[in-house]
Amino acid sequence: MIGISYPPIPFPYLIFIAFVPYLYLLNNTDELIKRVRISYLAFFVFNLITIYWVGSWTKEADTFLMISGGLLLFVNPALYLIPVFLHHYALKTIGKKGALFLFPFFWVFFEYLFTLTDLRFPWLTLSNSITSFNSFIQIADIIGAYGLSLLILFINLFVYLLVIGYFEKGRINYRLITLIGILFLLPIVYGIIKNNYDYDSGDKIRVGLIQPNLNPWQKWSGGDLQEQIDLYLGLSQKAVDLGAKIIVFPESALPVYLLSGNYDFEVNQIHNFVNKNKVFLLTGMPDINFYFKGEEAPEDAKETKVSGAKYTSFNSILGFSPDSFEIQKYGKIKLVPFGEKVPFVEEIPLIGDLIKWQVGISSWNTGDSIKVFNYGKNKIGGVICIESIYPDFVAEFVQKGAGLITVVTNDSWYGYSSGPFQHKEINRLRAIENRKYVVMAANGGVSNIIDPNGNIISETKLFSKDILVGDIIFNYHKTFYTNFPLIIPNFVTGISIAIFILFLLKKFFQINLYKEDEKNN
Repeated sequence: MIGISYPPIPFPYLIFIAFVPYLYLLNNTDELIKRVRISYLAFFVFNLITIYWVGSWTKEADTFLMISGGLLLFVNPALYLIPVFLHHYALKTIGKKGALFLFPFFWVFFEYLFTLTDLRFPWLTLSNSITSFNSFIQIADIIGAYGLSLLILFINLFVYLLVIGYFEKGRINYRLITLIGILFLLPIVYGIIKNNYDYDSGDKIRVGLIQPNLNPWQKWSGGDLQEQIDLYLGLSQKAVDLGAKIIVFPESALPVYLLSGNYDFEVNQIHNFVNKNKVFLLTGMPDINFYFKGEEAPEDAKETKVSGAKYTSFNSILGFSPDSFEIQKYGKIKLVPFGEKVPFVEEIPLIGDLIKWQVGISSWNTGDSIKVFNYGKNKIGGVICIESIYPDFVAEFVQKGAGLITVVTNDSWYGYSSGPFQHKEINRLRAIENRKYVVMAANGGVSNIIDPNGNIISETKLFSKDILVGDIIFNYHKTFYTNFPLIIPNFVTGISIAIFILFLLKKFFQINLYKEDEKNN
C-alpha cells in the first residue's frame, strides 16, 4: 500500500491509511527480532515497487550500475530499521503508548538522517507520495517535506487508533475522528487559500528548455562532438525564435571537459550563439581544473596517470552571458552514491579503484559551495539532478538570492521506468516550499515547467527530441520554510537523541543496580 502510493501509480491517497496494518504489527509484536523481520519485509516490498529502476536494467546498462541498483533494493530496507530500533528504545524507556506516539518523529528523523551521509538516497521521503494532492501539499511553504511526512504519519496513527478502538471496544471514538479531520482538512483549507494567491511579482522571462534525447551511454564512448553541438544550437535557435531569453541544456550536455583548453572552437561557437541572440545559457557540463603546483591542489585532488599532475573534476553547470567572456560555474555538491562518487572513498581509497563506471563518471569531486547565477539584475539557482530531492539544500539557493530554480538532469539512464516521472513530481514540492518557478531540462525527458503553486504548466514526453518554451516570473519572496528549513528536522532529531540517551541511562542504572544486588548477596 505504501509503495503504490508513489508516482507514477495514481493512488496517492492510500498513503494516509497505508501504515495502519504496519502500526498494528509494530504495536502488537512483543519481540524486537520479530518487529525487525516484519519491518524489513514490508520495506523491501515498498522499495521494490518504487525504486526497482535504479539499476537501469537496460541492454546498455553498466554492470556496476546494475550491481549497485540490485544491492540498493536489499540494503535500503535495512536502513528503514532505524525508526524501528528507536521505537524499541522508547518502548523500553517510556512504555508502549508513548513509543507508538513517538514513532512518527522517529520516522522523520530517519528521513532527515538519510540525507546526511555518503550513502544518502532520500528519494522515498513520504511526502513525495502525495505531490499530485495539490491542495494538501501547499502547507509545505511552512512545514516543508518533512512536516508533510509527519502529517501523513499522524493521520495514519490516529486512523489506526480509531480502527483498533472500534474493534476492541465496539464504539466509535469521535474525538479521534475530529482530530483526523483537523489534520486532514486544515492543510486543504490552507491550500485552497494559497492557490488563489498571486506570486507573480517580478520580471517575466521566456525560458527555453532543450531536450536533445541523446543516448546517454553512447555519447560517452565517443562520436561526433560537432554534430552534438549543432543539435543543441539548432534546437536552441528554435526556442529563441519563439522568444526564449534563457536557454537551459540538460546535465552533462556534452561528453567533454569543455573548458579544459582543448575545445576553444566549440566554446567560441557557444559564445557566438549567446552574443548573437542576446540570450543567457545554462548548461550542465563536465568541468576540470588542473594544479601543476602540488601545493595549490585541494586535498581531494586526483592525479593523472601520465604526468602525475593533480586535478579536480566536477559535474557542473556553466553559465554563458551575452557580451561577456566570463563563464559562471557551479560544481555539484550532492553526488549520487556509487553513480557519481563511491561512498567513503576518501577513507578507503581502494574502493574507488575497484568500482568505476564504464562511462567514467564515478569519481567526481564534490563542489565546495552553493552558488547562484547572475542574469542581469536577476539570480538563478541551478541544481543538478538528484540535488533537487533535498528540501533544505534547495532552500539554500533561495537563501542566496535565487528568484528561479533550474534543474538539469539526465534521467534517461533509467529507461522508460518510474524514475523520470518520480523526479518530475518531487520538484513540485521544491516549487511550493520556496514559492518559486522550477524548470527542469532533461536529456531524454521529462522536461517541465512548474509554477510556485506546484502546478505543472507544461512538459515534454519521455524520449523525444524536443524543446519546451514557456514564461516564468522571477520571485524573490522568501517563505517561512525557506528561512527556517531545519525546524522540524532539528526537533525530531532532538526527540530521537533524547530517547536514545534515556535508554542508555536506564540500561546503565539497571546494570549498576544488578551489580549492587550481586555484591550485597
